[in-house]
Amino acid sequence: MTVRSKKTEHHEGKASREVPIFSELRPFLEEAWEQAEVGQEYVITRYRGNANLRTQLQKIIKRAGVTPWPKLWQNLRASRATELAGVFPGHVASAFLGHSERVAQKHYWQVTDEDFKKRAQNTTQQAHARGGIGSQVPTSRGQQAPGFPGDALSCHVLQNQQVAREGFEPPTKGL
Repeated sequence: MTVRSKKTEHHEGKASREVPIFSELRPFLEEAWEQAEVGQEYVITRYRGNANLRTQLQKIIKRAGVTPWPKLWQNLRASRATELAGVFPGHVASAFLGHSERVAQKHYWQVTDEDFKKRAQNTTQQAHARGGIGSQVPTSRGQQAPGFPGDALSCHVLQNQQVAREGFEPPTKGL
């Protein structure tokens, strides 16, 4: 699908870009194609020119029984940019939307509730895979705890040790 850009058309090679037709959008575009008159160039014809799309979108949102949110178009764009970045590499997701990765990171990509859920699920799965808390194999005094480097000692070496008044670190003169 060709997307024309008035905002960037003054830059060489930036007047338009090719964007894949995503599966979520395809049925609506196919329906518009079926309804289009022979030879029609544009899919959306009603709001061509200087239409106030923000006002139209607000009306549609209110009719749907939803409270309009701030920055309607930017938030929709940010949601899609975030979705695409979750599926495609950043440079590809950014190219689809017509901006750089730097702009995407600064203005569009978001951390979602799903990201937190996935992280929490991964943490839980990792704990179960390790046997959960308290699954460490006990060691006898002086023996290396499993899974630690050779010079690591188990914690019991520090148990019942007195800490000097200055703490664990030796005093430093001149401070």
